[in-house]
Amino acid sequence: MQGLLLAGRYRLVDAIGSGGMGRVWRAHDEVLHRPVAIKELTAALYVTESDRSVLLARTHAEARAAARINHSAVVTVHDVLEHDNRPWIVMELVEGESLADAIKERGRIEPAEAARIGLWVLRALRAAHAAGVLHRDVKPGNVLLASDGRVLLTDFGIAQVEGDTTITRTGEIVGSVDYIAPERVQGHDPGPASDLWALGATLYTAVEGTSPFRRTSPLSTMQAVVGEQAPPPRSAGALEPVMTAFLCKDPAARPDAAQAEQMLAEAAEGRRPRTAQEYVATQHLDVGGAGDTAAQPPWTGGPAASGNTLYQPAPPPPAPRPRRRGRMIALALALAAVVGTAGAVAVNQLGKHDSETTESAGEAAGTATTHGAQSPPKPGPSPSPSTRPSPSTVPEGWVRVDDPAGFSLVLPGEQWKRQAFDAHQTDYTPDGGNHFIRIAVDTSPDYDDPFQHQRDLDQQLGRLAKYRRVSLEANIYRDSRGSLWDYTWTALPKDTSFPGPRHAVEQMYVSRDGVEYALYMSGPEQDWQTTREQFDVLLRGWRPPAG
Repeated sequence: MQGLLLAGRYRLVDAIGSGGMGRVWRAHDEVLHRPVAIKELTAALYVTESDRSVLLARTHAEARAAARINHSAVVTVHDVLEHDNRPWIVMELVEGESLADAIKERGRIEPAEAARIGLWVLRALRAAHAAGVLHRDVKPGNVLLASDGRVLLTDFGIAQVEGDTTITRTGEIVGSVDYIAPERVQGHDPGPASDLWALGATLYTAVEGTSPFRRTSPLSTMQAVVGEQAPPPRSAGALEPVMTAFLCKDPAARPDAAQAEQMLAEAAEGRRPRTAQEYVATQHLDVGGAGDTAAQPPWTGGPAASGNTLYQPAPPPPAPRPRRRGRMIALALALAAVVGTAGAVAVNQLGKHDSETTESAGEAAGTATTHGAQSPPKPGPSPSPSTRPSPSTVPEGWVRVDDPAGFSLVLPGEQWKRQAFDAHQTDYTPDGGNHFIRIAVDTSPDYDDPFQHQRDLDQQLGRLAKYRRVSLEANIYRDSRGSLWDYTWTALPKDTSFPGPRHAVEQMYVSRDGVEYALYMSGPEQDWQTTREQFDVLLRGWRPPAG
């Protein structure tokens, strides 16, 4: 076939690529005297007549889809012609290699370069989506790396064009299985977020050298896409939280195009995007159940596993260095949390004999502690938080709040009002304290290990009325050593305006600069399921002070 002249103007020179569906030729346009690439649909030669009609329709759809997009990162389609009862696509010739070839040759791509590649692919996808085109087959083989440094997206062969009728059979899944978004595997309609998922899987493959969900069969691969998390990457660097954001199972929780572009731009500069950290999942360490207070986190002994998540644990923490005053302040914060409204001291639950505890509790909460009586908070004048509409990373109706203390968080609605106790503790509540969120910040924490800190507090709070620890487990939160504590108790009428069974959960972690953060949420046991779901959103939306 080499030397064949098509349509009286395109002469085939040599084959430069092939796949299951077709072959790509280098050719010469003898009218305009320029090199071009021509895609031959070889699969149409070996299928039934009904399947041939589907393949032909897809080829025409590919040409129409690409022709609708005007962007330098999308391979240009020049022409579609008929030969041998088959359509052939004439395209821009890109001298270079595919990302798949580059990964195979080099083993993996450096994170900053992978982010640069991803940035251009994302820009191509944004242009496609703006034109009403979903690519549906983003993968390393369809990303071209030109020898002049350009990055181009190609092969819109299974693209879905807005307004076109579907050319796939009912229940048929088309595309490379390990790059198909979970919502597509489950039969839901794809959207722009589905292409973003595929880009996330492509970037993972680039930096790790292996596809995150590929298994031994198409079925097991699809099961992994839907039900498993990608193994934590080892070589992703600043790109890691970006990939995590793109690979959220819920398409509504993935970043929008503008957020995604900002994330990739920062990662391409070697910076770890702060906004992407919202999407980094909390990874749990198996440290024993609710009844095992002596359990220790497995800091040594090789990779730890939890469910489908594997990761290498952090190095052993240094020995705790308790400081009496700081420890009492932390304990007072916990005590203030468990009594509910106003967050006063109520240290009488532990007995009034501990005068040092009482004094420290009053200092921490900024309240009077005479005779163990409960005093309401006296927040005094303080700057008002800045509220702005929530981004697409939080559910509809939520708001993001930029707190005067420097941190930012998301709240279930504008009815949640701020109560500041001192420079180290801030509450938000919609109903005077029956439900509330508490943020505690300690710049000089008692423990380097949050698990050990919460474990100590757990033992102290064991004397509360009907206290029960549901779980206490070390974890990794925001790439830092953390601990998650879940417990219940019964608040007494003499201590709070909201007596009765209550529930609380706290995520504690120590940031890289040594600051301890405690993110706490409490509410009545009767509607705890809703409160617990809100807490998960709070964790995803938390942003510590910039520093």
